[in-house]
Amino acid sequence: MTITRMHTSARASKIVINNGVVYLSGQVAEDPEADIQEQTRSTLARVDALLTEAGSDREHLLSATIFLRDIDNHFALMNEVWNEWLADGHAPARACVEAHMARSALLVEICVQAAVKD
Repeated sequence: MTITRMHTSARASKIVINNGVVYLSGQVAEDPEADIQEQTRSTLARVDALLTEAGSDREHLLSATIFLRDIDNHFALMNEVWNEWLADGHAPARACVEAHMARSALLVEICVQAAVKD
């Protein structure tokens, strides 16, 4: 079994591919000072770029975990962006939870797993 790791540091890899499945590390926005919708857009753009590099895309998503700093105030706004980003009929299994973030300005972090495209 071959495990491919990309963009690896001492602590984590941004991409791991094994048995036709792409695992991405948690992605956050480039500008942590932006509002929740812009942070979500930026985070999903990073997800797109990494999935493309790994030979997949958002239409091959298997699961997603979304971490929100303030689920009461940000859930609906994040979902507006998520729903625009995700094509009809390609919704992954998903969990969304409130979490303390690694940096206080971060409002959203997204982890996904996707199938490699045939």
